[in-house]
Amino acid sequence: MAVSGHPYRDVVIAGVHNTVQARRLEGHTSASITVEAIHGALADAGLTLDDVDGISAADLSARLIYDLRLGPAWRGAQYGLGMIAEAASAVAAGMCDVAVVASGEAGIYTDHAATAPWTRPENEFVIPWGLFTTAEFALIARRHMIEYGTTEDQLATVAATIRNNGHVNPEAVYYGRGPFTPADIRASRPIAEPFHLLDCATTSEGGCALVLTTADRVPDLAATPVWLLGMAADSYGPAYQHPPGYDLTGRRPDDTGVVTVGRRAADRAFRTAGIGRTDVDVLELYDPFSFEVIRQLEAFGFCEPGEGGPFAAEGHLAPDGKYPVTTDGGLMSYSHAGSNPQMLQRAIRAVQQVRGTCVSTQIPGAEIALASAGGSGALFNQVALFGKERP
Repeated sequence: MAVSGHPYRDVVIAGVHNTVQARRLEGHTSASITVEAIHGALADAGLTLDDVDGISAADLSARLIYDLRLGPAWRGAQYGLGMIAEAASAVAAGMCDVAVVASGEAGIYTDHAATAPWTRPENEFVIPWGLFTTAEFALIARRHMIEYGTTEDQLATVAATIRNNGHVNPEAVYYGRGPFTPADIRASRPIAEPFHLLDCATTSEGGCALVLTTADRVPDLAATPVWLLGMAADSYGPAYQHPPGYDLTGRRPDDTGVVTVGRRAADRAFRTAGIGRTDVDVLELYDPFSFEVIRQLEAFGFCEPGEGGPFAAEGHLAPDGKYPVTTDGGLMSYSHAGSNPQMLQRAIRAVQQVRGTCVSTQIPGAEIALASAGGSGALFNQVALFGKERP
């Protein structure tokens, strides 16, 4: 049973939309692809721009309010999955009636001979030492392997599972590129030990959006409503500004460091939702690197520390497994459209799973889905739970 006085009881996710995703979207800017996503999500909900009085679109929020003539309107300031919780809180508090959460990137990453710009921020720990994002996550992964005996084959099983989900997804950037075996993953060129190329996320362009509104509009909506059951976030500090510290801890006596970032957030999200881990039908996990999925399984409480690798190797993350994971192909195969859209896309896929409208790898009978964003290298995690029933 959900907690009394649920914060999102009177808020519904009314519409979602992903634009076409591609390695390059010729003729598009970040603003234009975000606008396309907004129109798509509104159409999915059966609403129009005339209904919108709130928007959260990161750096584009103010510009879109002006360009789309939405003002006067509520404007969000959060990032990633936090944008959804912030918008839901705004609707619940009466700050707006219809809020659009949107993001998109196009034309930002043009130097494909170098690593993506969001992986090499200009600070003293990156520029001199080459501590780009892959290396940050690789250091955490290697320490976990030393501590628990996690293997490269287990990491490769995660990557193969997610990439095979993208292989059969006609909307994925890397549709039809598989199927993959763990041996195929390990045979790809090394990037930063223990990661091979196919252990890592791709880069692409695209846009996405969600529409949130009041529950009393449900009878008039065009799409099946989905409910935000719980949401929480953890942070250990500024993302991509400090070298990763496996043993970095906070003040909590049970805190074991960055390797468990997200544990507190998951506990709080489940507490708000009033459900347990076994109630979840699908895990739309943020997948920048294969190990990050294993780390999240442990941090979020789906298995014990050190058990994530064997859990994956036993097939529990496959579409017919105990916890199907990242069912559209994720960042590795579906799309990694910049630093923010790929986080919202985890939520959109979770909503589609609960609706039963996924174009591929729909999990039969899915009623509750978890989405995540962030990661160990970035020192933060966000966890959101979506469900078919009103909390």
